[in-house]
Amino acid sequence: MAFMSDSVRSASGSTPWFRPADFATLPEALDFAARGKAGLSFYSGRGALVEHLAYERLRDEAVSLGRRMLGAGLRAGDRVAMIAETEAGFVRSFFACQYAGLVPVPLPLPASFGGREAYLAQLRGQIHACGAAAAIGPASFVGLLGDAADSIDRSMIGGFDLFDGAPAQPKELPKPDPAKLSYIQFSSGSTRRPAGVAVTHRALMSNASAIVRDGLRVVPGDRCVSWLPFYHDMGLVGFLLAAVAAQLPVDYIATSDFARRPLLWLSLISENGGTISYSPSFGYELCARRAENAVPQSLDLRSWRIAGIGGDMIRLPVLKRFAAIFADSGFAESAFVASYGLAEATLAVSMAPLERGIEAENVSADSIGEGDKVVPLSMETSSSRSRKLVLCGRPLPNVEVEIRDSAGGVLPEGIVGRVFVRGPAVMKGYFNDKAQTERVLGADGWLDTGDLGYWRSGALVIAGRAKELIIINGRNVWPQDLEWAAELVPDVRSGDVAAFAVDGEDGEGERAVLVVECRTNDPELRSRLAKQVAAAVRSSAGIDCQVVLVPPRTLPHTSSGKLSRTRAKQSFLAGDYAPSPTEGAAPGR
Repeated sequence: MAFMSDSVRSASGSTPWFRPADFATLPEALDFAARGKAGLSFYSGRGALVEHLAYERLRDEAVSLGRRMLGAGLRAGDRVAMIAETEAGFVRSFFACQYAGLVPVPLPLPASFGGREAYLAQLRGQIHACGAAAAIGPASFVGLLGDAADSIDRSMIGGFDLFDGAPAQPKELPKPDPAKLSYIQFSSGSTRRPAGVAVTHRALMSNASAIVRDGLRVVPGDRCVSWLPFYHDMGLVGFLLAAVAAQLPVDYIATSDFARRPLLWLSLISENGGTISYSPSFGYELCARRAENAVPQSLDLRSWRIAGIGGDMIRLPVLKRFAAIFADSGFAESAFVASYGLAEATLAVSMAPLERGIEAENVSADSIGEGDKVVPLSMETSSSRSRKLVLCGRPLPNVEVEIRDSAGGVLPEGIVGRVFVRGPAVMKGYFNDKAQTERVLGADGWLDTGDLGYWRSGALVIAGRAKELIIINGRNVWPQDLEWAAELVPDVRSGDVAAFAVDGEDGEGERAVLVVECRTNDPELRSRLAKQVAAAVRSSAGIDCQVVLVPPRTLPHTSSGKLSRTRAKQSFLAGDYAPSPTEGAAPGR
């Protein structure tokens, strides 16, 4: 693998001075970063350096492009939809919008599931929702954008080079207003329709400063490495915008390249001395699985001081396995940092203390429903009715968090309730969506996250999504528990299962359904797999379930790659997952 040369490494080192994201606007942050030598480096799927974009060059090119965007007819406040590919063209366009007073709207890349029409529908919905005046992306996406952006003038649809030939606006660029929109981030929203989170410069810089100064405690010499997509809040804010605001160098590989070669991520950390990198649990699991038989001998992870986890439910066994496999490569289990956040709060809400690794508690699975008093168990206790939950740290400064009951009352430590968040980084609303905003955001600024959690020793613990809880015969059953039980069955891979509840027949209450991706068409093998999954769920959770087998890459995911149980349920109820004669109803029905 060809990583950064010594000359490029030296040129992208951190600035000799440091400001911890204490800026009023994003352009002000980039103006400061441009005085140093740090920048962004983009790598291919083979580990070759494709482009290094120093912050000084980024600032100059963004200012020039911003003038041309205005010269082409765009006006301050216009939204510019852009396919968020991991490349310099996206970054230049995003920052050009910042300088020109335009509002960039990152759009997702196609997922590995679904077809062209599903992706077009997603793009079309997001472009319409934000009222975009222009739509740009990589050259290979121009045709798709043209089909999706049917409400936009054709002259405003094209590649990232669309405005290269436009005349530059001669007058001064508008001075950024901290109260104005910096960008619109479509929330992945695994339990509802994605919505455009309106993020102001003030909200962004408030959260970036708290992340850099108080959460990560960034110091000169830190270096970030990321495969996270720019259309997701953790990739965009955590590893682009906050990094610029902290003058940090960042090394990138595309999300698709990581999926094909996950150990490339670790090799990049090893070769370039990365100190800060994040991933959802499944990213660590992919690396551990790929290195099961052989860990690259040259891998050196001693520089990795913050191995963050966020973006999904944190799975302790996955992290333990990762730490064990890569211990001889210098990875320190104490580097793990658990976090909790969401796009509606810009990004981060809480972060665990550094250098302590994962702190968790084992609890009764029957005691973590809304309104329950959590029953702790010994960490050595292992049963189908126990769950290990991770402490996600204290809220960041300027972030208020309350755990509330169904009537809105504030709950004490150890009682499960809905997680509410308030602070300067919390959104003012979804863009042009008053009804959706009023469903989650109170007039007093408190945001209902839709998550269930509780306090433990001052730290926030997330128990799951309130809307995804399955109730069988009065028992709380978490879909993650059923999915994890199914994943223990041979030939069922992590991420291949979606569990949800549907109404039973004749008002008999809820019943559990598991949709499982299956890689064989052999009727006998399919029947055996369905029975094995049902047996595993019955043994683990003590309930019967209906198992439906579907082809690979069928299950829906959000823009950030998380499983969307709600969309899976909708497809099931619509008859899209019709069972074969060897599958179908739960045992006994």
